[in-house]
Amino acid sequence: MVKQMAHEPFYSSGTVAEESLGVWAGWTAHQGSFADCLPVWNETREICLLFAGENYADESDLDELRARGHVFDPHNASYLVHLYEERGADFFKKLNGVFSGLLIDRRANQAVLFNDRYGMGRIYFHEGPDGLYFASEAKAILKVLPQLRQLDIRSLGELFACGCVLQNRTLFPGLSLLPGGSAWTWRPGASIRKDSYFDKREWEEQSPLPEAEYYERLKSTLSGVLPRYFRATSKMAVSLTGGLDSRIIMAWARPAAGQLPCYSHRGVFRECADSRIARRVATVCQQPHRVVNVDGDFLREFPTLAERAVYLSDGTMDVSGATGLYVNRVARNEIAPIRMTGNYGGEVLRGVVMLGPAKLRNPFFAGDFVAHIQAGRATLDTERQGKTSSFIAFKQVPWHHYSRFALESSQLPVRSPYLDNDLVALAYLAPADVTANQHLAARLIAEGNPRLAKFPTDRGPLGRSGLLGRLAEKYQELTFKADYAYDYGMPHWLVNLDRVLAPMRLERLFLGRHKYYHFRHSYRHQLAPYIKDVLLSRRALSRPYLDGTRVERMVQDHTAGRGNYTSEIHVLLTTELIQRQLIEGN
Repeated sequence: MVKQMAHEPFYSSGTVAEESLGVWAGWTAHQGSFADCLPVWNETREICLLFAGENYADESDLDELRARGHVFDPHNASYLVHLYEERGADFFKKLNGVFSGLLIDRRANQAVLFNDRYGMGRIYFHEGPDGLYFASEAKAILKVLPQLRQLDIRSLGELFACGCVLQNRTLFPGLSLLPGGSAWTWRPGASIRKDSYFDKREWEEQSPLPEAEYYERLKSTLSGVLPRYFRATSKMAVSLTGGLDSRIIMAWARPAAGQLPCYSHRGVFRECADSRIARRVATVCQQPHRVVNVDGDFLREFPTLAERAVYLSDGTMDVSGATGLYVNRVARNEIAPIRMTGNYGGEVLRGVVMLGPAKLRNPFFAGDFVAHIQAGRATLDTERQGKTSSFIAFKQVPWHHYSRFALESSQLPVRSPYLDNDLVALAYLAPADVTANQHLAARLIAEGNPRLAKFPTDRGPLGRSGLLGRLAEKYQELTFKADYAYDYGMPHWLVNLDRVLAPMRLERLFLGRHKYYHFRHSYRHQLAPYIKDVLLSRRALSRPYLDGTRVERMVQDHTAGRGNYTSEIHVLLTTELIQRQLIEGN
């Protein structure tokens, strides 16, 4: 099982066994990372901890442990076993980050399996007659339980319907996900006690604050939270975009000049708005900035990268994740081994909902499979009921955002302060008329670093603006829509016109202003042979949930320039690679 998760030469790994409890476990970790100190034992070797991910502790917790005589390295997981010694069952509530772990407590004759309160630190599990199998990655369990290597038809319907599997189920029947905030305990001769150490009602039952009071709380919480995420012994870099959330981090982190490298990405046509604006942010903050090119090298490696993206994420990430795999690999090797990101800021602080029904434009499914897609959409509608903040934190984050996080984390530790427990809890106090706009974010930037508020984001000016600002915002919106319309969103009639006008190379006019990858164009040209080789093979066309005739016609039309089926090819290629690597492969 451990070998299935040791993906790179820079991983460390090992195993531990406690036969008196019937526990056999292993781990992998990035060398030099927070968890690269396993197994962690207390001084008397009565308590052992295995930990995956990172924890962002309050400095006061570390001071308390030192005062009580514990010796540890504050930059790795070694202090956590002592925190458990001192706090007991309250230990889990003190944890803050994306993580999962196993505690072996010889004193209490028990073992405890746990994860973070959102469930972003995944644990797959299977309960069978011979015991509980668990792992951070599904492929580890599938390796030792080959009878589970099949696709769950309901889950597959949800994958097509909304891009992810819902309700803590997985693509594989017999494999489920440990719910967020779990602490499952087992003792010899007893059944597993499935407890939860966190109830989201603790946050939901708070009353919203007036806007002025909320903003002051937001400002103080952010300034208190950020230092936790910059605590590291290894070099760190910020992946900057043209948006609000990474700029907020730069405004309040206030790094010394030249100490915090920044980077962004560009595609083959031009430097996109993200990259141009990111360079300006870095310059204002007196930090070096680098552009990672997603160019011909990426396209040549795409088949391997796409297959690797699907495999590493256990099929949760579609083949477009090849871009994330590529740029994060470059970042680790050439820029810094730790990445700081503004991911999840819009979702947590401004209530941005990303998880919704997929828009697939061609009915290429077998007739009886359509009902499963419809059921997936109905399930999503049901799950959307209730507080938006809870939907985002406890459903969208672990079900939808997990895929990209898992893929990127395979290459380097990814840190975001916007999943900090204190910030997420505070988001529940936001006034209803504030969460859907950017004005408080603009104010945060202006107070953190006024110079960063003097130029726009990739979607227009910061905050309220006059006529020129509104015109700039309209221009950015127009170019954004044009970039999308010429790639993913191009209608079929325009595809045919584009083919006729191909000698004019119109893609150079529209593409790359906001996006650094352009899969409609790539599937039509450089990647067409690979797409045909995979999707037009006999075994791909014979999948029971597909109408092979329609799939073949769709692929031929796209690669010939007679239609745009970019999103459809994404999901078809992804599911075929899931079949080949995780079901049929060894």
